[in-house]
Amino acid sequence: MKSKHPIRLQLAQARRIVIKIGSRVLIQKNGRPDLRRMRALVKDIAALHHAGKELVVVSSGAIGAGLHALGMSKRPDNLPDLQMAAAVGQTRLMSRYSALFARESCRIGQVLLTHDDLRDRARHLNARNTMMNLLRHRIIPVVNENDVVAVDEIKFGDNDHLGSLVGMLIDAEVLILLSTVDGFRRPVSARKTQRVSHIERISDDILALAHGKGSLFSIGGMRTKLESAHDFVHLGRLAVIANGRKPHVLQRIMTGEDEGTLIGSQTATSDTASRKRWIAYFHKAQGTLIVDQGARRAIEEQGRSLLPAGIKAIEGRFPIGALVNVRTEKGALIARGLTEYSSEDLAIIRGRRTSEIATLLGSKDYDEVIHRDHMLILNRAPATAAATN
Repeated sequence: MKSKHPIRLQLAQARRIVIKIGSRVLIQKNGRPDLRRMRALVKDIAALHHAGKELVVVSSGAIGAGLHALGMSKRPDNLPDLQMAAAVGQTRLMSRYSALFARESCRIGQVLLTHDDLRDRARHLNARNTMMNLLRHRIIPVVNENDVVAVDEIKFGDNDHLGSLVGMLIDAEVLILLSTVDGFRRPVSARKTQRVSHIERISDDILALAHGKGSLFSIGGMRTKLESAHDFVHLGRLAVIANGRKPHVLQRIMTGEDEGTLIGSQTATSDTASRKRWIAYFHKAQGTLIVDQGARRAIEEQGRSLLPAGIKAIEGRFPIGALVNVRTEKGALIARGLTEYSSEDLAIIRGRRTSEIATLLGSKDYDEVIHRDHMLILNRAPATAAATN
């Protein structure tokens, strides 16, 4: 018998797990909800629950269920029709979940979120407290985006990202992203791909190999799953991308079987403060600062603040206090943080010494453009990946 990889055995020790179920797992090609698959997944989730695990389910499928109920053959492009489908479909989806989990002697609670709920610090903490209380009372939260009221400015974009944020919100140890593929696959010839069993860190090279743009009833793809897993794993956790249509896939993952693609390092740890995590992951970047090599080294290697002298270019328009990405001249994302200066002021002081700020702007409130206390380093180190068939 093939021995289990040591890092996969860590999965069996995890207590708190977020399971994201994609639309294509729950919805058939004709748009009908796949009740047989839902029933099988609920049985798997219930088995983990009864084994003492704390579980949160992030479930897509509400819009798909609504489209089917409304007799709509494709996902509409306009927001009002999407919100109508979500309103109709969410009740149907939760009704099915409630009945299926009740048959397995499990209680569930519905949690609907928008990005605005997690970006606002008070509502962020309220959402966390609610879910933690549900878990304490052995109730499984079933989370979805509140598509009925969400508009582009407050949307997560896809439920892979929502799953990652929920995992960070409740300090989950494992994030499982269920799709209709058996993990990340890399090409080995012109017509053949091979499943990658383990990736320590997500690199830009790996992201470049990701294919899949979603489907008729979903908007995610492999790239969004890898990006969401990267954010979660960066905090010292483990993530798995696997085929949600495979029988007993959750049991196989959680007992350390070579299932799907496991992302994370056996020795990864994180002491990231909750406020830095909230700054970097629960806000949407409003712009980008391009920095030189000196600034990159100061941030990555010395943990220092970003000064105006190291900024080569500014992308986007943003006010004081906005979240911005920090990238190298080659485009590598190395950090996110809250800026002390607006884009208009930065256009004036970029590349200049701190001592010149007051003269250039008429006053100087801060020496730093982004103080290190308001910045999280996100350097994507080169990844190592072991491939198996």
